[in-house]
Amino acid sequence: MLSHTLVPVWNTLSDIQQLELAQAALTTAIAAVSGQIEDLAQEIESGTLPDRGGAEALRLLAELLRLSADSPASAFAPAIGHA
Repeated sequence: MLSHTLVPVWNTLSDIQQLELAQAALTTAIAAVSGQIEDLAQEIESGTLPDRGGAEALRLLAELLRLSADSPASAFAPAIGHA
């Protein structure tokens, strides 16, 4: 839950600053999630979790997330300004 003190501070930031912070947060989230996906794939491969063909699918998802993080402006450009 956002603190009530953060919203006024956010609103004082320029659109560019808000966009840069949002992209940085997205990049951080993608790194965290893709790392967890890799860990889960390793658990499947090591036999800790049952293998139902998920390890490769998980790695594909992680790579797709990383690719979107490599060029966030182009990946999300159509959505900018149309929230």
